[in-house]
Amino acid sequence: MRVLLVGSGGREHALATCLARSPELTALYAAPGNPGMASVATLVPLKADDVGGLVQFAQEQKIDLIVPGPEAPLVAGLADACAEAGIPCAGPTKAAALLEGSKAFTKDVADAAGIPTARWERFEEEAPAIEFVRRRGAPIVIKADGLAGGKGVVVAQSVEEAEDAIRRLGMPLVIEECLVGEEVSLFAFCSDDKAVLIGAARDHKRLGDGDTGPNTGGMGAISPPPAFGREMQEKALDIMVRPMLAEMVRRGTPFRGVIFAGLMLTTEGPKLIEYNVRFGDPEAQALLIRLQSDLLPILAALAQGSLEHAAAEFSDEHSISLVLAANGYPDTPKKGGRISGIERAEAVPGVSVFQAGTKLVNGVLVADGGRVLTVCAKAATPEDARKLAYEGASAIQWEDKIFRSDIGL
Repeated sequence: MRVLLVGSGGREHALATCLARSPELTALYAAPGNPGMASVATLVPLKADDVGGLVQFAQEQKIDLIVPGPEAPLVAGLADACAEAGIPCAGPTKAAALLEGSKAFTKDVADAAGIPTARWERFEEEAPAIEFVRRRGAPIVIKADGLAGGKGVVVAQSVEEAEDAIRRLGMPLVIEECLVGEEVSLFAFCSDDKAVLIGAARDHKRLGDGDTGPNTGGMGAISPPPAFGREMQEKALDIMVRPMLAEMVRRGTPFRGVIFAGLMLTTEGPKLIEYNVRFGDPEAQALLIRLQSDLLPILAALAQGSLEHAAAEFSDEHSISLVLAANGYPDTPKKGGRISGIERAEAVPGVSVFQAGTKLVNGVLVADGGRVLTVCAKAATPEDARKLAYEGASAIQWEDKIFRSDIGL
C-alpha cells in the first residue's frame, strides 16, 4: 500500500514508525513531516490543513490510504474531500469532527446521549460570561469553543483568573463546573455505532511539576494508567463512547476513525471532559511503543468502515512519554536552539525519541516549536520505564529544553 500520513508532530512520528514496520507498506509519505520522520517516510512540503493540496498529491501519487494525525485537517474536511476523490481516509467527516471542533457540540451530543459530564453553559458575549463566573465562583473551567491546539482550556482557581481567561480566549466560550478526580484518556477505533478498545493513558496537561502552571498540549503520559485496567476501560466505552456513536448515527453524522475520550474518574463515577477525533499527543507515543499488531491493515479497514481487524494487541509493558519543550512554552517558546544527543538517548534500552517542533538548518537539528521532542520508554515496571525515559532525556543536549520532573510519579 502507498500511504500518506498527515502531520508533523511527535504523534505522527510515532505513527510513521509503526506504519513503516508493516509488510503491506510499499511507500510512506508524510506531509509535512519532520526531520525525524525522514528516515522512514518521504517528506512532502504540504501543510497539514492544505486539504486541496493533500488530495491532489494523493491522486498524483496513487495513494491507497490517507492517515490523518492532527485534528485541523479533519475539521477542515479532509475526509470529505478524500471521499469525493475516491481515496480511503482513516478519519471522520467534517460533520463528525465537530466532536472536537466545537465544545458546545460535544456537550449537546453528550446530553442527548445521556453521557455523564460537567454542567455547562455556552456564551457568545463577554459580559454575560463574566457575570456567570462571578455568580458561580471558582474553581471553574473556561473553554474556547473551537480548536486551540491544546491551549484553549483554563482551569481557573479564582474568579479573577476566570475573568482574565474569558477576555483572553474570546468568544464563543463554554464555561463548566470543575470536575475533581483522576484524569484518563481512553482510545477506541470506531465505525458507525461500533467501537473496539485500543487502550488508555494518563496525560499530564499542566506545564509544571505537581500539576502547576498553565495548561498545555500535554507534557507527558503514562500507559496503562494505574487503577484503570482493561475491564474498566471496556465499561467506560459502554458509558462514554458507544452512546455517543449511536447519537451521531441518529443525527445523520456517523463517526468513523479514532476517538479519544478524555475522562475524569470522580467519586460519582467517570465523567466526560472532552472528545478528540484522533490519537492524542503525547498519549499516542506512550501507547504506540507498546503496539505489537500491524497498524496499517487496521487503519486501512477502518477507512472502509470495517472493524474486522481492529483488535490491536499491546505488550504487557509499562510505558512513559516525556515531552521536552522549549523555554517559554506555551506562550513564546524559544526557537533556534541546537539539539544533539538523540542517538545517545535512543541507545538507552527501551527508549525511543520522537521529533515534533524541529527543523534542519544547514544540516543541524534545531528547535522550531513549543513541544519539540518526546522521549519515550517501555519496561516491565512503571518505575523502570520512568527511569529509562529520564535517562534518555538527560542524554539530549539542548540549551533551551524544559520538562517536568514528575511524569509517572
